[in-house]
Amino acid sequence: MNVWVINGPNLNMLGRREPEIYGRESLEDINREIIAYGEKLGLNVTCFQSNYEGELVEKIQQAAGNADCVILNPAAYSHYSIAIRDAVAAVDLPVIEVHLSNIAAREEFRHRSVVAPVAYGQISGFGKHGYFLALEAAKMLGAGKEEEHAAAD
Repeated sequence: MNVWVINGPNLNMLGRREPEIYGRESLEDINREIIAYGEKLGLNVTCFQSNYEGELVEKIQQAAGNADCVILNPAAYSHYSIAIRDAVAAVDLPVIEVHLSNIAAREEFRHRSVVAPVAYGQISGFGKHGYFLALEAAKMLGAGKEEEHAAAD
């Protein structure tokens, strides 16, 4: 099962940007842990990060036909990017939205995600562990798909 982890703007600054909120580990360190955890679950994980909305839209679109599930941290774009929301809605894939911090407990403008209504689900507030929870969910979704196919045969 192929899982793409797509990270949005400023996540390349992890470890330096507001470490009291986002932690002290770099995105590269977290990506290594995500890939290793995915391997333990039998998942092939690919990680990507961009600060550019259009690149994120293109990557989400490319996931169709290349990935079985997307784990997406749209970061600040969560709150206003209709383009990313529409890309998530357009792909026939489960997309799990992840946030390192609990966006509902932060500033008012962060409380609403325009992506959440079209995502399969949302995980927020668990730091890097949110990615691991999302990998477990992806594995569960893939297992459910396999059971559906077996029942259809």
